Amino acid sequence: MKTMNEQLTQYALYHRDPRNIATHFVGIPMIVYAITILLSRPAVELGGVLISPALVLAVASSIYYIRLHLIVGSLMAALLAVCVWGAMSFHGAATGEWLAWGLGLFFVGWVFQFVGHYYEGKKPAFVDDLIGLIIGPLFVVCEALYGLGMLKQSKAVVEAGAGPVAVRQKTSEATQ
Repeated sequence: MKTMNEQLTQYALYHRDPRNIATHFVGIPMIVYAITILLSRPAVELGGVLISPALVLAVASSIYYIRLHLIVGSLMAALLAVCVWGAMSFHGAATGEWLAWGLGLFFVGWVFQFVGHYYEGKKPAFVDDLIGLIIGPLFVVCEALYGLGMLKQSKAVVEAGAGPVAVRQKTSEATQ
């Protein structure tokens, strides 16, 4: 199994344009929440807990993230728990409402993703490796932590392998 930094470096190779990263800060949470909404059905109650495909996927994903990095994985597990908790409110909603929110967020989230990759000029990472689908949320959380001055060693490893995030310079017609 690759380390967290190896996974992030591989993913970062497709994400060096700050506009692309910015669109991922919006699109990926929308997609994750949409998936938890769509997987909130069916659900069965076991011991007072509603067990849904969303919960099963969140637990499996959390185990994977925790195996990559205990602290960041625990943060990912907490974020997924919030998504599942919020999504379970759609479990009992009318089918149209459940589908409208789930599919609507999913579609709009992917629009953000593809706009970002237009700016990047590269295809999404998952096209070459499906593991990119689970690394995307981790990437967004780590980029946020990097921005807060945390995980400095991880950021250095990722940038050594993928290069720094490109700094966009304003150009004018006169300087070209």
